[in-house]
Amino acid sequence: MALSFELAGAQTDGAREYQEDAFLITHLTGADGKPSALVIVADGMGGHAAGNVASNMAVQAFNKHVTSNYPTDTLSEVLTAAVLKANNSIAETVKETPALEGMGCTMVAALFEKGNIWWASVGDSNLYLMRNRELQKINADHSYGGFLDRMAAAGTPVDAEPGLARNMLMSAVTGSDISDIDCPLSPLQLQAGDKILVSSDGLDTLSDGKIIQYTDWSDSPKECADALLNAVEEAGMPKQDNTTVIVINVIDKEGAAAAPPSPPEPEEDDEDITDRTGAAQAAATAARISAAADSAQAAMPEIPKAQEIKDRTESKTGLMMGIAAGVVIVIAVAGFLMFGGKKTGAPDITEPMQITETEEMEAPVEGESVAETTSEIEGETKVEAEPEPVTGEETETPVEPAAKTAAIPKPEIKPESKPEITVTAGKEFHDALKDGGSGPEMLWLPAGTFEMGSPGSSSATDERPRHTVKINKFAISKHEVMFAEYDKFANATKRKLPDSLYMDRETHPVIFVSWDDAYYYMKWLSEQTGKKYRLPTEAEWEYAASGGAISPFWWGFNEESAKAHCFGCGSQFDPRKPTKVGSFASNQFGVYDTAGNVAEWVQDCWHDNYEGAPTNGGVWEGGDCSLRIARGGSYNSPQQSIRRTKRDKFTSDAGNDLIGIRIVREAD
Repeated sequence: MALSFELAGAQTDGAREYQEDAFLITHLTGADGKPSALVIVADGMGGHAAGNVASNMAVQAFNKHVTSNYPTDTLSEVLTAAVLKANNSIAETVKETPALEGMGCTMVAALFEKGNIWWASVGDSNLYLMRNRELQKINADHSYGGFLDRMAAAGTPVDAEPGLARNMLMSAVTGSDISDIDCPLSPLQLQAGDKILVSSDGLDTLSDGKIIQYTDWSDSPKECADALLNAVEEAGMPKQDNTTVIVINVIDKEGAAAAPPSPPEPEEDDEDITDRTGAAQAAATAARISAAADSAQAAMPEIPKAQEIKDRTESKTGLMMGIAAGVVIVIAVAGFLMFGGKKTGAPDITEPMQITETEEMEAPVEGESVAETTSEIEGETKVEAEPEPVTGEETETPVEPAAKTAAIPKPEIKPESKPEITVTAGKEFHDALKDGGSGPEMLWLPAGTFEMGSPGSSSATDERPRHTVKINKFAISKHEVMFAEYDKFANATKRKLPDSLYMDRETHPVIFVSWDDAYYYMKWLSEQTGKKYRLPTEAEWEYAASGGAISPFWWGFNEESAKAHCFGCGSQFDPRKPTKVGSFASNQFGVYDTAGNVAEWVQDCWHDNYEGAPTNGGVWEGGDCSLRIARGGSYNSPQQSIRRTKRDKFTSDAGNDLIGIRIVREAD
């Protein structure tokens, strides 16, 4: 079936006097010469000019990265990287203009190609699929309410913590580490008759039933977008947030009614993109505001921080609390340039523009604005939530949207405590054994600081709270300890050799070793070498397994085939047992097999979560020491269980075929 797409977008200020949303539609050309489309919606936060800058900047950076790398066979990776580029653009701007600290945005981007939709999203903006009069939100909701709903749906309900509003963001694009990015490895295949809605959370004013009603009644994307925005305004919600909606109709080209005359198309063309909006003025707007902010900042004396802002990503509701008077100047100048003191309202929608295979658009080049590579939309390109003072309290009127904050409040991470990992493979060495031969191959890892554990939005409560840990230099075994290496200890101490299940003892990781056995192996190594050997602490293990990356896997944010030996990992090796060490690439530190193959004992006793965990990377005693922790997952673990943050507990006096050993040597 040959599918084509029609697109249209619009936005409204609602009860706001300013617009903090940005949206953009960009035409692309695939490797087969067929047209594709990229749709982006960003919802700014941080108050007026700050939120405005953040959303426009994020849209521009995201668009530039995708268009510069398209077409590609690794769309998921490109979209994920585009989110990180957007995040970095905000970080760099805040670094240059401290007065804008606290700004950020949520964002959702969808790429339509060959009858499929790929997407990446952070925050609580919406990506809806309407099929057969049923509305389904297909992207993740990174709000606290979304987290509670996911837990309840999974059969493990969690009581809401006092003082935390449901619309509090658990993940956002703020220039700091992003807790969660929703970017599936595979696209969703669309069908003729489907309708896709990409919107900011201002559309949450309408019930699902209302959205279905207006979407079903509308024939064209323009008519649908206008109807939805009119319904939002007619609802008369106090403090109504900005609202942006982009509508995409999926059409069976072969069965569609005859269209108005258009340029001839090659017979093999199976997709058309009809843009009813053109592109937003994202780049130009962001540039004007950024320039205004820089100018105002340069004209002012250095702005001291009025107070520490504990919640770094304040509500999207007004001026940021606790920023000195200089910020007001920045906002005033930027606001004047952006809006001219006027409400933008919903932009006028242009007539449909048919894009054929002969109308290719060039990707933006360095220094070229997004507006130059796309058609323009009249009016602003942004949308936000509801403006409400940041008080930390819920709204008095239950029906009013509450102010949205970014992430569950946590202590502000000062610059000196941010991740400082030097990602380089360390020097390798073997320590000589008194009885002859040498110990396992080791390599030094640099000292550094990293964020340990999973974000607050994670359903894995034992991996929370995420906390900053400072690690001293240490050496870790390059590979999992192999049978032959452990056999030296077993023979010397007259212990029974562990069963190898007919695996080569020279190349395969030792298994059937209890934590207690591993502990005595460390003591033996220390005596034989005169150095301090032990099992790694949980913090040291996770630091080493990260390879210096902030993502769940050392290679990125998503599961990938043939990266490790695990259940469903696409490994070519026998799924019933471990494979030889070093069968896959090492991480950035030069450490092998930290994901899958065999899990690895660590030194610490079991604790149900990280409340009170040490921040110096040291051993965490206390807890239940009859249970010890194994990290990294095994050949029998599903892909999500080989994340660097995944924890498992086992009794310390029993070994099995899923757990092996990785060792650490302390610096002299």
